[in-house]
Amino acid sequence: MTRSDGYLLDNRQAEAGQRFDAFATLFDPTTFRHLVGFGLGPGWRCWEVGAGGTSVVSWLAKKVGPTGRVVATDIDTSLLLPAARPPVEVRVHDVGEQEPPGVGFDLVHARLVLVHVPDRERALHSMVQALRPGGRLLVEDADPALQPLICPDEHGPEQQLANRLRKGFRTLLADRGADLSYGRRLPRLLREAGLRNVQADAYFPLASPACAALEIATVRQIRDRLVAAGLATDGDIDQHLANVAAGGMDLATAPMISAWGRKA
Repeated sequence: MTRSDGYLLDNRQAEAGQRFDAFATLFDPTTFRHLVGFGLGPGWRCWEVGAGGTSVVSWLAKKVGPTGRVVATDIDTSLLLPAARPPVEVRVHDVGEQEPPGVGFDLVHARLVLVHVPDRERALHSMVQALRPGGRLLVEDADPALQPLICPDEHGPEQQLANRLRKGFRTLLADRGADLSYGRRLPRLLREAGLRNVQADAYFPLASPACAALEIATVRQIRDRLVAAGLATDGDIDQHLANVAAGGMDLATAPMISAWGRKA
């Protein structure tokens, strides 16, 4: 993800680790299911793009073993450093601005990354370029425009407040260049990039405790931006956080679209 003063979800903020933990709980099973289906195993060379936290990187390291290689990149690697031991190599890297950190990878994977990258076309081209012939690309990204509500069952004032704050979050993301309908285009974009056997599916968590944990961490992380933009008051945010903590709300995430294909 491209670093800028306006980026909402900086890895160095205190809540970033909590968000990555929630993402791992929510999405790791889906990601791992796809990767296992590729036949991932000992000796594979993998590039984890915009890795953020360590859950996927550590899992890949166990799968590829000492004969494999996992290159984990991000613009901020502070949360990746605990995983920086063989076969893992951690690098500071901007996928939207720099050349890939090598070629000949058996697998390139990015999750919840490209939606935030201003030059998504260049980033996707870089990821395809890094693959060996026959290598696999798995791109997983959210599509908030496909399902924009954090409370799809908007049956009371608590849910209405939650959805209003989620609308404010989407506004902040869009103002900073995020493409909120990117996920649905992934199958076409992978085919246009020359990949073969392209497939895709979607996962839509609802009413998971991890959805609540993710919401609390996210709202705390963007609180000042919401207030500064006039999208919420401190009172709104305090009330919403109390509502979520009470445990009676069925919260959702945006659908995560997983699309994959093989380089010719």
